[in-house]
Order: sequence, then structure tokens, then C-alpha cells
Amino acid sequence: MHLAQKFEEIVSSLGYLLIELNIRGDHHLKVLELYIDNEKGITTDDCVIVSRAVNEAIEAEKLLEENFRLDVSSPGTERPLKFLVQYQKHINRKFEVLHKEDNEEKKLTAKLLRIEGENLFFAEKGGETKIEFKNITQAKVLISF
Repeated sequence: MHLAQKFEEIVSSLGYLLIELNIRGDHHLKVLELYIDNEKGITTDDCVIVSRAVNEAIEAEKLLEENFRLDVSSPGTERPLKFLVQYQKHINRKFEVLHKEDNEEKKLTAKLLRIEGENLFFAEKGGETKIEFKNITQAKVLISF
């Protein structure tokens, strides 16, 4: 079984999403970066739970021959959202969304109002815009201070 599949299995069995896995380093030291998320938001405790489970699997199943360092964290707001469940915790926040509409890519900067099934509703001047999740090519939360 491929490492990414194994980690995906472990992370999802604990109730989280594996957003991204980066493997870098060399045979002296492999660095494994796991980015996890859920619909509520990730805490330090969540990272510890996932880190322990992944470490145990690596050691028990001898998944890596070389020394390794495992870093588990949340994706952070600068990373685009990849899964529909990630949007839930960002309702009422402003987004920059690239989406396909009539074979053309459009950009929308608006506040996420609600999610109904596969549709996301954003506030715009004079009303709201509905975008189907499958048509979103990239979405980022805009942080305002």
C-alpha cells in the first residue's frame, strides 16, 4: 500500500480529512508533512492524535526504512480549500473564488452565506450568487483584520 493511501486511511478513521501530504528530505532524514482538516477546525490536540496514530502505524508496519520527522498541522488560511466540508466553518467569511461559468473562468469576491447540498451561496450587491461546488477551481478565505 502506498504511504499516501495508508495515511489517508488512518486520518479518515479518526474523523479528519487528509488535505495534503508532502514528503521531502533524503535517506538520512525523511520529512513527512501532513495537513489535516475537518468541518470544525483543527486544534493542537487533533494534531497530536493524528501524529500518534501515524507514528504507530509507521513503526508497527515498518512503512519507512529511514529516519523520519512527522509534522501534522492544519492547512492554514493561505491554502485553497479542497473539500466541501472545509467550507462549513467559514460561513460569513469573505472568499475569493475562481469558478467555471459557461466555459469561462470567473472571479468572485464575496461573503459565504450558506451551503445547501453541493451549492454554495455568496452575498453580492443586490442579492446572492449560487455556485455549485464542482465548478469551483480555487477558493481562498480572505482574512480581514
